Amino acid sequence: MIAGLTGGLASGKSFIASQLRELGCIVIEADELGHAVLAPGGEAYGAVLKQFGTVDRSALAVRVFSNPQALAQLNAIVHPAVRERAKAQIALQPPHAIVIYVAAILIESGGYRDCDKLILAACPRDQQIARALKRPGATEANVLARLNLQLPLEKKLEFADYVIDTGGTKEQTIGQTKIVLEDLRRLAS
Repeated sequence: MIAGLTGGLASGKSFIASQLRELGCIVIEADELGHAVLAPGGEAYGAVLKQFGTVDRSALAVRVFSNPQALAQLNAIVHPAVRERAKAQIALQPPHAIVIYVAAILIESGGYRDCDKLILAACPRDQQIARALKRPGATEANVLARLNLQLPLEKKLEFADYVIDTGGTKEQTIGQTKIVLEDLRRLAS
């Protein structure tokens, strides 16, 4: 069972993923794979360096999140490599494992098609902004630019098999996460 976990910037994906990991799921993070493919020797390193002159993630973020064409070019280089690494890791898992594949733009990249089910982390936009602004180096302009480039929540809802509302307390989010996992376990058995 492969369940994709997605949601917008600062929507609570990492918290949900950590809970699912504690509950026995295998969690594969696209962001970690992205770091690997951009490392020297990684599958996307040379192409990104050639196209953008740098592989520094902070510098790339500043450049691409204000330029949709540059973002599309970066995604076209990085996402296929990330997806291949994810498939390789998934292939190594036991047959009855529940694998959670966490990716912020799982829908936008088309990666959701490789998943049996799709979980959406969702909270109000103002809460996303407040959470994102607490991250090191975050500015309101950068946060808003990133959010504006992501598929709106209303559109993501059309793809979701499950929605976990992360706008409440941690306990409420954990409760919803457990309910989703119970259903995934039922479907996987």
